[in-house]
Amino acid sequence: MSTGELLSIQPEELQFPFELKKQISCSMQLTNKTNNYVAFKVKTTNPKKYCVRPNTGIVLPHSTCDVVVTMQAQKEAPPDMQCKDKFLLQSAVASPGATTKDITTEMFNKESGNQVEECKLKVTYVPPPQPPSPVREGSEEGSSPRASVSENGTVNTPDFNGVSRAYVETQDNSSEGSALISKLTEEKNSAIQLNKKLHQEITQSGVCKLKHAQVMAGWKCEYLHRRLLGGKGWDGGIQNWFLAHAIQVRSNGEDPLINLIRTLRSEACEVDLKGQW
Repeated sequence: MSTGELLSIQPEELQFPFELKKQISCSMQLTNKTNNYVAFKVKTTNPKKYCVRPNTGIVLPHSTCDVVVTMQAQKEAPPDMQCKDKFLLQSAVASPGATTKDITTEMFNKESGNQVEECKLKVTYVPPPQPPSPVREGSEEGSSPRASVSENGTVNTPDFNGVSRAYVETQDNSSEGSALISKLTEEKNSAIQLNKKLHQEITQSGVCKLKHAQVMAGWKCEYLHRRLLGGKGWDGGIQNWFLAHAIQVRSNGEDPLINLIRTLRSEACEVDLKGQW
């Protein structure tokens, strides 16, 4: 801590955790130790590199003020990580009730007889903070894994053994999953083939049944002709009518022979069915 008669400054130097291509900020705290209003102003040797907020201000009696200094993103690291930049903080007594608008350059001019304190601050680069290492489950905080020596002289460490077991279990699970997927794929292909085969058999069976019905209808028509007409021939028109009617009633699920007889009776054919049937 840098202590003057007006302000105490903490810290004494500005430390930036340096990282390339990244803006970095640090803060300093100003404490007014007096009963007066104290004005301050912050200057730097490299104003294009840094941004100071606020760079001027008023610290009330026995109060504090935080100043944030931001370093712009750097494209290259300095040699040996050394920084020659410096900051100068000036402070002077202000009139009671003064505000930031009342601050003038003349207030920090020593030649005018004003009481002005100056504090120089160095800039240093420090390594960026490292993320905390994860603590393994089941291990006590602050304790490290212990290695053991087996009877054959090999060294066993808990971490290595745990990783090995996890790797083996992962491989086993992967093998089981692959085998299950292969089995399911084979079953799926077999089901598809069986479905196609059944579809073909059903289609072929339906075609065969339809052809069989047509043949039977034609045969029954011929049989009816011979029984009803005593074996006499008939013309092509009557035969075609019998065949068409027999196929139609067969497709409706009815017996063609009985329906043909019923049709002949209803149309008052001149054939004596009772004597021939």
